Amino acid sequence: MSKLTQNKVKLVEVGARDGLQNEKTNLATEVKFEYIKRLTETGLKNIEVTSFVSPKAIPQMGDSKELYKRVVSELNPDLNYPCLVPNMKGYEAAKSVGIKEIALFSATSNEFTKKNINCTVEESFQRMTDVATEAKKDGVRLRGYISTAFGCPYAGHMPVEALDNVLEHFFNLGVYEVSIGDTIGVANPNQVDEYLKALKGKYDFNKIAMHFHDTRGMAVANILKSLENDIFIYDASSGGLGGCPYAKGATGNVATEDVLYLFNSYGLDHGVDLEKLVQASRYILNQINKETPSKYLTTLFKRDEK
Repeated sequence: MSKLTQNKVKLVEVGARDGLQNEKTNLATEVKFEYIKRLTETGLKNIEVTSFVSPKAIPQMGDSKELYKRVVSELNPDLNYPCLVPNMKGYEAAKSVGIKEIALFSATSNEFTKKNINCTVEESFQRMTDVATEAKKDGVRLRGYISTAFGCPYAGHMPVEALDNVLEHFFNLGVYEVSIGDTIGVANPNQVDEYLKALKGKYDFNKIAMHFHDTRGMAVANILKSLENDIFIYDASSGGLGGCPYAKGATGNVATEDVLYLFNSYGLDHGVDLEKLVQASRYILNQINKETPSKYLTTLFKRDEK
């Protein structure tokens, strides 16, 4: 790998939100809290806690108020605990418990947004405008998520122009950071390289994060290519929690452990204790009775069994 322009990387841990909301098991609040507590002890600074969504739509996140209140009152107050908010009703719920950062979401694909939130990409931003306006008035920070950045399960390949358009919309909303998501894990290093080079002159890459899924085993390679293009912010899910609902049996979020192993191999400064993270992942994987897709953890667990 060519010499990087900086040595420090930022991780956003999404296991407790993006990971657990895709799991069939609906865990007790106490279990989620214990998992997040263990994550806070690893050195992670940014830990997604929950989504303020309809419990009818996503029952796994039905305890969002109770969980968030416990986290901010009992755990490290200096950490960042963002939560996903889909609409104004969700924002009002989040505001009632003193939320400090919310994440908003859209996609590059109209077909995807129509299937998921019953509107086009443009309409999704019209809906988000009121939420963003209120959040900024309240001093709440905004982060953006872009789904289907490289490919859509309904529309196929997505061009970089579509990603450019959605990035511009998000920054116009006033977000401080945007996470570019490879929702179904179709991206490859050549495509990542091409897209980031096309976007680099237009956007401040200090405000861009990458969110890769490991469905086809390309996530770590895509992160490496992103590092070479001066991206130093990454979303990841401890234990590889979360699935890919559009590809039966496929894995979803890249495991934080696999990402850390990559970072450690290049001597990058991330501030996370890998051994403590392994323990947090082991705990939650036992709770949902699931094997991990993480290459690092699989090797470690098999060694422990001997």
